[in-house]
Amino acid sequence: MVITANDPNRKTWLKTPKQTDFPIQNIPFGVFLTRDDIITIGTRIGDYAIDLGALHQLGYFEGIPLTDDIFLQDTLNDFIADGRKTWRAVRNRIADIFDEKNTSLKNNEDHRKTVLFTLDEIEMQLPVQVGDYTDFYSSKEHATNVGEMFRGKDNALLPNWLHVPVAYHGRSSSIIPSEIPVHRPQGQKMPHGADKPIFGPSRKVDFELEMAFITTAGNPIGEPISVEDAEEYIFGMVLFNDWSARDIQRWEYVPLGPFLAKNFASSVSPWIVTLDALEPFRTEGPKPENEPLPYLVSKGKKTFDIELEVFLKPENKDENRIAKSNFKYLYWNMSQQLAHHTINGCPINSGDMMGSGTISGSNPDSYGSMLELSWNGKKPLKLKDGSDRKFIEDNDTVILRGHCENKEVRIGFGEVSTKLLPVFDFKKK
Repeated sequence: MVITANDPNRKTWLKTPKQTDFPIQNIPFGVFLTRDDIITIGTRIGDYAIDLGALHQLGYFEGIPLTDDIFLQDTLNDFIADGRKTWRAVRNRIADIFDEKNTSLKNNEDHRKTVLFTLDEIEMQLPVQVGDYTDFYSSKEHATNVGEMFRGKDNALLPNWLHVPVAYHGRSSSIIPSEIPVHRPQGQKMPHGADKPIFGPSRKVDFELEMAFITTAGNPIGEPISVEDAEEYIFGMVLFNDWSARDIQRWEYVPLGPFLAKNFASSVSPWIVTLDALEPFRTEGPKPENEPLPYLVSKGKKTFDIELEVFLKPENKDENRIAKSNFKYLYWNMSQQLAHHTINGCPINSGDMMGSGTISGSNPDSYGSMLELSWNGKKPLKLKDGSDRKFIEDNDTVILRGHCENKEVRIGFGEVSTKLLPVFDFKKK
């Protein structure tokens, strides 16, 4: 099926800002609570949220084989499980409905009132029920920086890194949507020079600039997904802030990797942008430095040119842009990640989330974490208000933004914004 929704000449009858992340060519998917306290699946054009459940009930998806309740659920999992053919048909139909040349909904005031919401009338929810979550470690620049800090330049990259998309299997219970605050975590730490660990709040809370992709139900147990077919099982992408407590992690991660340092929170942007919407922004990633094993050989443009920015906002102060990076910098692409994840027959399900790992570039202002930006606290960042930061402080808000843009269209992800609160106070509960 041809993607007609991406036509760069298409215009909508809805009034949209010029620089919106969500033109009619985007049509992302999300879940929101309406002004009537109803949870529905929806999409967004400009600054309007569109109730797809209502649109379906009013007959606008006639001819597309959809169950009656497909959009009347509190997650996108079942819709995602329907597969690429359904996603594409629905996106194409939404684009047609809101095309400036189509008057069927435009001229029906009652239907418009039922279907359309302004952003202040809704509350975004987590878009999928995340059954499984995997975090990759696919930025060579990030892995090299971290390795150099803790092992020295000569041993920065471990021997396996250029041969295998390194990852760990994480937890899904604390993945949260934008605008949900996070408390500073506590745990064990080993102070420099001490011979016993101490317990207390993390002093090195960090963000990680990542993106994540969401899968559909893919393979029965025992059957791998090939690198060539991997994108057939990827629904779309979100911005992903994978919070980290560096001092807790340093003490706990040997021999099995991060635990409490990573499982206190990961924040995601609420609108999932489909791979179909990102088609115009395909590009090639870094050339492999070692010839990959055959199951990881990736040909063609398998990544996307997505500009990424990180902002830090102290309480009641202005935002400070502290990093600018790009998704295309990742050494291992999504197809390679998914092929490796399943090469042993591991099944994937609808709504599984795969984090990219921290996305860093080669320049210091493109580093995707405070660990790198401040070089583990040795080079504090100066902010507009005259203060500085080694890591994230209480009541700071971290904001990730991302978009693609060419001469014809801009496709964006909005933002994921999260405030770091002080350690939870049991007395105030």
